[in-house]
Amino acid sequence: MQFRFFESMFNSNLWKRFQSFLSYLQRLLTTHWRSLLLLLVGIYLPLQVFGELAEDIWENEGGFPWDVPLLLLIHSTASPQLDTFASTLTRFGVFWGVVPASILLLLVLLLRRRWRSLVYALTTLLGSAIINRTAKLLLHRVRPHLWKSPSPELDYGFPSGHAMSSMTFVAVLVILTWNTPWRLPVLILGSIFVFAIGWTRLYLGVHYPSDIVAGWMASIAWTVGVSLLIKPNLTQNSAK
Repeated sequence: MQFRFFESMFNSNLWKRFQSFLSYLQRLLTTHWRSLLLLLVGIYLPLQVFGELAEDIWENEGGFPWDVPLLLLIHSTASPQLDTFASTLTRFGVFWGVVPASILLLLVLLLRRRWRSLVYALTTLLGSAIINRTAKLLLHRVRPHLWKSPSPELDYGFPSGHAMSSMTFVAVLVILTWNTPWRLPVLILGSIFVFAIGWTRLYLGVHYPSDIVAGWMASIAWTVGVSLLIKPNLTQNSAK
């Protein structure tokens, strides 16, 4: 009888503790569901895609069955006018567009004394460039040579530097303007810019589609990951 009494009391206490844990877990998930969803969609899934692409490139430099057909399909639209347009537009993906715009963004944040946002933007933009260069040197993927490009490139192709720089810059802008009325215009115009730069790299024949996708995924994961650590929009006056 005594044994059954202690057993019953133990089971009752265990069940109460389990219910308490479930209640705590529910409150935690309710409070942090946005951050958890962001971890899943903004970091885990992009990293999974990038990892799968990088692993296949590491094992088989030839790439994927859909790379060449997509490139040839895009090349079928080629014309002298599009050659000139794509060759000009693609330069805005790094040196003519993203680099000066990034410097301007950093100066604006500096002058407005938005230290947390400044640290976030600087860390993210520089880190993206380092990640891109490191991945290229590690994977050594040769660029496609299916036709003579109007704007040839000589270094390695995976992941695309233009795709990473444009996506990183736009993602930084979206995160910094997330709580402002500028969020939707930045998201729409930024998406058009990112896809346009990606198209130029494919049209010019200097990247495989998988290079572009990998660049986008790496940028999204890095940009979102750094934002969760630094929290650029947490307080604008915290470091003044």
